[in-house]
Amino acid sequence: MAAAQGRLSDGAGGMEEPKDTEGGVRHGGGAAPPPFAAAVEALRSARLRPQIEVEATRPPQRLAPHAYALEATVVDGDQDLADGRLVLLHDPAGHDAWQGTFRLVTLVRAELEPEMAADPLLPDVCWAWLTGALQARGLAFGEPSGTVTRAGSHYFGGLADRPAVSQIEIRASWTPREGLGGVPDTAAHLASWCDLLAQVAGLPPAGPGDASVVTLPQRRGPQSR
Repeated sequence: MAAAQGRLSDGAGGMEEPKDTEGGVRHGGGAAPPPFAAAVEALRSARLRPQIEVEATRPPQRLAPHAYALEATVVDGDQDLADGRLVLLHDPAGHDAWQGTFRLVTLVRAELEPEMAADPLLPDVCWAWLTGALQARGLAFGEPSGTVTRAGSHYFGGLADRPAVSQIEIRASWTPREGLGGVPDTAAHLASWCDLLAQVAGLPPAGPGDASVVTLPQRRGPQSR
């Protein structure tokens, strides 16, 4: 699986490899609080579209007392279209910047055609995809923040025969509103995040009448796994 690399947004950098993880979960000590355990179980049991492969990965170490992390890749046969990482953070004491006890942090990336990457409206469109994916599922959330970054690589000399590569990265975080028992609907937030991955990957809508997925034109062809 192609793992999303780098520092996540919302001050959620420092993605050091933790020492006390099991099955993608990290605890700062003691048993997991019931709201966090329920939120993680919802993530693990969520049903997602088959083109998106999801697996647990090591969460960051010092962002919150409790953390759970997932990696996902959008696949088409043996080719990768996009990938990303989603981290669920939980601090039972609350966090001033989050305005809540939970926080979701993400990195999503995909390769694009250089012409599309040069579109000045692309960052605004990608951010709208994120917020639109959450709103399309009727999810309440607060304190969204993040960046949309375009990067390009050009090859020279012995590598000159390689085509130029352009990549889009969406780094974001938001606070999922808590429901009954102080537990947010993490399964629905995961599904919305997968909607975002599908949009970045250029997948068609998941089903008839699904207007939440808008394809990205001129994206670079899929990469072999």
